[in-house]
Amino acid sequence: MKPRTAVLTAVTLLCANLSLADTVVVTADRMVDVVAGRIVVRPQITITDGRITAVSSQDAPATPGARHIDLPGKTLLPGLIDMHVHLTSDPRFSGYKGLEFTDNFWTIVGVANAKRTLEAGFTTVRNVGSDRFDDVALKQGIEQGYVPGPRIVPATYAIGATGGHCDYTEFPPSINTPTTAIANGPEELRAMVRKLRKYGAEVIKFCGTGGVLSKTDTAGGQQYSLEEMKAIVDEAHMLGLKVAVHAHGTSGIKDAIRAGVDTIEHASLADEEAFALAKQRGTYFDMDIYDDDYILADGEKNGVFKESLDKERVIGRKQRETFRAAHKAGVKMIFGTDGGVYPNGDNAKQFVTMVAWGMSPMQAIQAATVTAAEALGRSQDVGAIAVGRFGDLIAVAGDPLANVDILQSVPFVMKGGVVIKQNIQGPAQ
Repeated sequence: MKPRTAVLTAVTLLCANLSLADTVVVTADRMVDVVAGRIVVRPQITITDGRITAVSSQDAPATPGARHIDLPGKTLLPGLIDMHVHLTSDPRFSGYKGLEFTDNFWTIVGVANAKRTLEAGFTTVRNVGSDRFDDVALKQGIEQGYVPGPRIVPATYAIGATGGHCDYTEFPPSINTPTTAIANGPEELRAMVRKLRKYGAEVIKFCGTGGVLSKTDTAGGQQYSLEEMKAIVDEAHMLGLKVAVHAHGTSGIKDAIRAGVDTIEHASLADEEAFALAKQRGTYFDMDIYDDDYILADGEKNGVFKESLDKERVIGRKQRETFRAAHKAGVKMIFGTDGGVYPNGDNAKQFVTMVAWGMSPMQAIQAATVTAAEALGRSQDVGAIAVGRFGDLIAVAGDPLANVDILQSVPFVMKGGVVIKQNIQGPAQ
């Protein structure tokens, strides 16, 4: 090919590719800059092929030919991140009520919950436990465009010890229950981590102590030794996976931190030594301090075991006090709600509780955006309105730093530059 012809061909191909690029420009009255911790006025966000390519003011020229979405009176935020959900669960069917349904019913529940969660403004979630690899199926269905939903980081099954919180302890010996992710001892646990990764886990979750909604154990009792915890963490980290541990009890929390876990889920009975260890090791606390209200209000009618309600009455208040103390001590905190223990889609109700128990509105929002992205190891993709990250945006009416309650009503949601929800007066241009 002659040089002139080659150049013309290259230019033609470049122009063709540029013309195919989908570019949208979003403007609003304000934007929450979660990295700097401040409000920006009159922002202009340019998104091309799903990624943010420019963050500027409305005085800057917009890209010619781009679609324009103007959100007057609104405040833009990054798409929110919930670090602890169970999309394939419904709290209305707790205890033995869940046995009324066929196994694959819960996959359908997940489809509905994924849509509700996305429309509530949560564009990324970490699903820390589901049966039958349902969270992987849901992730694949969303990514292939079959159903709407957030970006999912799946854990698949939560690993548990025999008779522990993640085992089935509510049945007699005559009933065989699944043991898909039950493992004991370092070698079994290493093999289990490998198995879950093989089938789609992108984070490993294990149950290090007892829990509230399990029927027979104590919430604070440790269920894996430090040696066993280290086996899980070392194997997962070797494979490039982060590790979350379900841990209410004091000794289990501290051993999990010593073992090198990345996030402590619940952290209800953490003490000052645990705070110091977490700060030293860079461990994040992920504390679901809203759902105590829901469990105690609706748990009995939903079928929650009496033993669980009794535990919740002890743990709930203490967890909130621990949240306040951990935040005051400087532990890194992320936003996780345990969606599925309360209705998925109501995730934003926790912001009010976090503020009531010691955080500023900005700190609570950062826990659900930039800090959560750091804990995921995905700061290049999500968690902020910044060049290079996904075009995941939400908008609310008014100022969420003055009234964090308004995050419970999100009229505009965009994921990857695609409008998911737009209850805004005036059409997009």
